[in-house]
Amino acid sequence: MSTTVPARYTKTAIALHWLIFVLIACGFTLAVYMVDLPLSPQKLKYFSWHKWIGVTVFLAALIRVGWRLTHPAPSLPVAMPQWEQHAVVAAHAALYVLIVIIPITGWLYSSATGVPTVYLGLMQLPDLVPKDKPLAEQLKFAHISLNYTLFVIACIHAAAALRHHFVDRDEVLSRMVPAIRPRGKE
Repeated sequence: MSTTVPARYTKTAIALHWLIFVLIACGFTLAVYMVDLPLSPQKLKYFSWHKWIGVTVFLAALIRVGWRLTHPAPSLPVAMPQWEQHAVVAAHAALYVLIVIIPITGWLYSSATGVPTVYLGLMQLPDLVPKDKPLAEQLKFAHISLNYTLFVIACIHAAAALRHHFVDRDEVLSRMVPAIRPRGKE
């Protein structure tokens, strides 16, 4: 592990960030679309896809957390107020926790409903809890609530990054978006 603080995130961290973002956006959109559909083979297929996305997010999140623990994040701008630095640390911690916990709540929910998760249609994952309808309802509520919490925090995260780029005109966004060069290096 390097002790120097990089100017931007590593290519691996950037790739994992955007991969997880795309997967979560797809999984969330699919969930919102499919939830009110009448029971049909198509709805069951969408549920399978949603589970596959969730398992993939979970695996990518574990890799992302491991990568982050061994590779320091770039320094925050010196001019950033201390309250904002604390907010950044808290928001990132919340995002990391949520991208790991949400797939687990989905897996628990699926287990409690008695419907197995078969990853990519190839590998059945073990049930984490026995079939239990009241528990399934609680886990469904937790899964949905945590997803909407993630949605809100991710929107604030994106808005803050855009504010840093367009209002504060600092280097925050360029650390995670490869197409944006740090200011003064254009």
